Parts: sequence; C-alpha cells; structure tokens
Amino acid sequence: MQIAVVGLGRMGANISRRLMQAGHRCVVFDIAAQAREALARDGATAAASLEQLVQALTDRPRAVWVMLPAGRITEQSVEQLGSLLGRDDIVIDGGNSFYKDDIRRAGSLAQRGVRYVDCGTSGGVWGIDRGYCMMIGGPKEAVEHLDPIFAALAPGIGSIARTPGRSGSQARAERGYIHAGPSGAGHFVKMVHNGIEYGLMQAYAEGFDILRNKDSKDLPEGERFDLNMADIAEVWRRGSVISSWLLDLGAAALAKDPQLAAFSGYVQDSGEGRWTIQAAIEESVPAEVLSQALYARFRSRQQHTFGDKMLSAMRLGFGGHIEGNEPGDAASSAAGGASGAGSAAGLPGKGAR
Repeated sequence: MQIAVVGLGRMGANISRRLMQAGHRCVVFDIAAQAREALARDGATAAASLEQLVQALTDRPRAVWVMLPAGRITEQSVEQLGSLLGRDDIVIDGGNSFYKDDIRRAGSLAQRGVRYVDCGTSGGVWGIDRGYCMMIGGPKEAVEHLDPIFAALAPGIGSIARTPGRSGSQARAERGYIHAGPSGAGHFVKMVHNGIEYGLMQAYAEGFDILRNKDSKDLPEGERFDLNMADIAEVWRRGSVISSWLLDLGAAALAKDPQLAAFSGYVQDSGEGRWTIQAAIEESVPAEVLSQALYARFRSRQQHTFGDKMLSAMRLGFGGHIEGNEPGDAASSAAGGASGAGSAAGLPGKGAR
C-alpha cells in the first residue's frame, strides 16, 4: 500500500522504515529537511509541505499517518489535512492524543467525508525491530482498509505462547493490534495503558529505592546490607514473577551505571497519566496506585531519590526521553503533551511508548 507519514521523530521515522521494509510505499513530511532527506535515502518519497505530500499520494483512498506530539501541532496538522483530502480519504493519528479530541476531530472531518482513525501506538524507539502494539479506534471500513499497514507494524505472533483458553484462528489481538471501537476508543485504551505504565514503573522505582537504602546509617549496623542493584535486577529478569520489559530496561541501565549518576531523577509526565485519573474520576472508579504514581512524578521535580533515577532510566530506555529535554506538562487536552511520536521538527519529543 501507499501511505503518507507526517512527523519523522523517534517513532514516525521508524514506523516509515518498518513499513518500507514490509514493501509498503511511504510519502513523508517533516518540517526538518534533514529528517525528510534521511527517509528519502531509505526509499521514501519526501515532500516539502503537506500540500506536496497529499499531491504525491496516487492510491485511493489516500491515507495519512500523523505522528506528532499531542496538542496544538497535531490539531493544526489534522485540520489542514482535512482541507486537503477528499471523500473517503483517511487521517490516522498515531500519537498520544486525548481521546475526547479524537471524537471531536472525527465528527468535524466526517462533515467533509474524510475518515478519522486514532491509533494508540506502543513500542517506543524499539518498535522498528520489535514491532508496535496498536490500539485502534475509528470506522470499521477504514480500519479494514488499513489492515495491511497495521499488520506490517505489529509484532506478529512471535515466540509468545498462546493464552490458555483462546481458541480458533489467531486474531488481531494475538498479532499485537486490535480495533478497540469507534473514534476515540483506541486512544482511550492507550491512555489507560500508559496510566498502568506509570504504576508499574513506580513499583519498580520504590522497590529499588528500598533496596538501595538498606545500607542507611539510620539502621542498626547489623541490619545494614550493601546490595548489588545490577545483580538483583538481573536475577529478577530470569524466572521471577515480576520480570518484564520495563525490568529489562532498568537492568540494562544499572549494568551500565549502578549508581544511575547520569540521571537527576526529575521525572516528567506526558499527559496520559493525568487523563487516566480524570477518566477514573468521571467513572467513579478508585485508582489509588495510578494516582499515587502520578503524584510521585510531581514530587520528583522538587526532591529526587534513587527511585526517581530508576524511573528516568526506564523512560530513557523505552522512549528515548532525555531529562530536561522534553516539552512542558500536558495539563489539559488543549495544551497536550509530547507524544511518544517525536516532533514535527524531527527533534526529540516524548515515546508513544
């Protein structure tokens, strides 16, 4: 298939490359010329503007994947594409937009006959090799049309054993992507995914903080242990019930720097955690762990711990998030937060994860 990709940051560029490796044809745009040129060298058709991008699309219906930070830049890009595309064409937002914005955009574009698909995308900077887990919302016909694109980006069956109790043919979910429901449903599922991510990371961070401080001078001398953080992380990776990719990333960071001295422990939040808590409040659902994990990030900006450094190390590992080099907080859907997508300028933004 032919597809356009707007935004060639950490994830947009790799999504384009993975699609081309699968035989799809990509037309790409980024405001940074060097980002466009890099993809052109890899086989993409580079466009110098959104107008040129749309003109270069010859397949019908035309499909444009927007991979930009959530908020104003995505809003403006989707609006402009809506004016350039025609009936039955498709706009896909693969960043970390607020799901209520998706519902509004879908309604606005539908008035022009343009279809809107929201695709929560998890995989971070490793997605080009590992594949991307995708949670998709939008009209069934549009999602069905794009299935070859999603199938190429997804991890596939891989070596993961089938879940006991599942029967029949291997469904999309087993290959790493789902059609979650109507417009907004994809990003809603991804939003909660990221809220859970906050909680999991915080659990690891607090646990390693307790381990790290077992040699505290405040403890009786006979109860002090000088524990090897890197070895503990490594042994937990092997056969432990708390093994995970996040632990893998933490173990890699500790193996490189046991004191995590390269990290300050200032932990940014990118919007989805806040939105998850807002949804919990609207639904009257208690979410104590996820709420505390979000508040812990707020606290990290005033007082840093070893656990906060673990959080920073894991965020760098999966999404390339660099302390002090991220957009401001995504306090509202209007302001948005940097998505895991990277920026339109091709500069580091944040990891759909």
